[in-house]
Amino acid sequence: MSMTLTEKILAKAAKLAKVSPGDNIWVNADLLMTHDVAGPSTIGIFKQEFGINAKVWNRNKIVIIPDHYIFTADKRANRNLETVREFAIEQEIKYFYDIKDNSHFQANPDYKGVCHIALAQEGHTIPGQVLFGTDSHTCNAGAFGLFATGIGHTDAAFLMGTGKLLLKVPATMRFILSGEMPNYLLAKDLILHIIGDIGVSGATYRTMEFAGDTVEQMTMEERMTLCNMVIEAGGKNGVIAPDRTTFEYLQGRTQPSFEPVYNDVNARFFSDRSYDVTKLEPLVAKPHSPDNRELVRNCRDVMIDRVYIGSCTGGKIADFIHAAKIIKGHQVKVPTYLVPATQKVYKDLFCIKKDGQTLSEIFLNAGCMEPAPPSCAACVGGPLDTFGRLNEPQVCVSTTNRNFPGRMGNKQAQIYLASPYTAAASAITGYVTDPRDFI
Repeated sequence: MSMTLTEKILAKAAKLAKVSPGDNIWVNADLLMTHDVAGPSTIGIFKQEFGINAKVWNRNKIVIIPDHYIFTADKRANRNLETVREFAIEQEIKYFYDIKDNSHFQANPDYKGVCHIALAQEGHTIPGQVLFGTDSHTCNAGAFGLFATGIGHTDAAFLMGTGKLLLKVPATMRFILSGEMPNYLLAKDLILHIIGDIGVSGATYRTMEFAGDTVEQMTMEERMTLCNMVIEAGGKNGVIAPDRTTFEYLQGRTQPSFEPVYNDVNARFFSDRSYDVTKLEPLVAKPHSPDNRELVRNCRDVMIDRVYIGSCTGGKIADFIHAAKIIKGHQVKVPTYLVPATQKVYKDLFCIKKDGQTLSEIFLNAGCMEPAPPSCAACVGGPLDTFGRLNEPQVCVSTTNRNFPGRMGNKQAQIYLASPYTAAASAITGYVTDPRDFI
């Protein structure tokens, strides 16, 4: 029987000849990722169930990445960091990307930043493997052709002790994107369009696979944007078949010995949807749901208070390059927050040049705020002193992934999810603005 890419990965991880959607199988994990928010609870359950002196199943297959509540004076947040640090030292976790001095992040060479982008940059996203993470946007890693999904603290604790997890095989919804991307569109527009089509529960416990010549032409960072937001449609995982672009990104980052997996010719899909990207327009997701889709040009009357460019979805270096393309030579009319996803992205902002100026110079000359230390920052709200947090009921255009009430802080705040192009154009005008006005 033919299988999809996701089914083949799970069959291999379960040591089975074949699996079908709906099958309950025990899957052997290649990697478990946790961070400073979910880590302490996971560790507590692990010790409660396996014993206070228990050892993790494999210290080389656990990655701990502090990233959510890092640059804050909040005592509970700081205690979380201490908890995962003590556990990492006790268990001799090989991949613990610690930050010991959160007032000077650049003095911490081990610190990376947002877990999902750090996983990719550090070579943990390996085609054909199975990656679990205690964060819903773990699906980001599926851009590399692996099975990656978010799990709860109890599942993570069990996995931490055994290396395996009971999983139901998801059916695969395939989204075929074709046509040359217009110069005013980005992957964020495409995923907002798809989520608007199927709704926030339209892919519940299913795989969302992205294919087609449009996807084949995308960079890895744009592919990550697609897979990152499948959870906003309820998806179990997002996935893109690995190709030369994937392998070139991984070269020098990871071990060369991996086995890429592809759909069988006669693989059966739950559904097929096709999109001609040449016919699409820039989009936003209006408050308060990622599927509240609207054309940007229909929101021109929405006055905004600030713009936020950051997060695992919109804080990669490509996202800042796109934003700089629009902002260069203009002045922003509203406070514009820049939060690079990782320390590498932060450094790149001061090194990569466009027309003789570094990206940071372009942003600062336009009146944007100084780039912040890399972290999740205001994407997830966080303590009151979090950089960029919406502490007032303001209107924000953001490159983040969620706009639920209170997601970025204040419950009355209104968040418009947008691409870096749209965010940058809106920063210049002070209104929700179509990037075609500046391209």
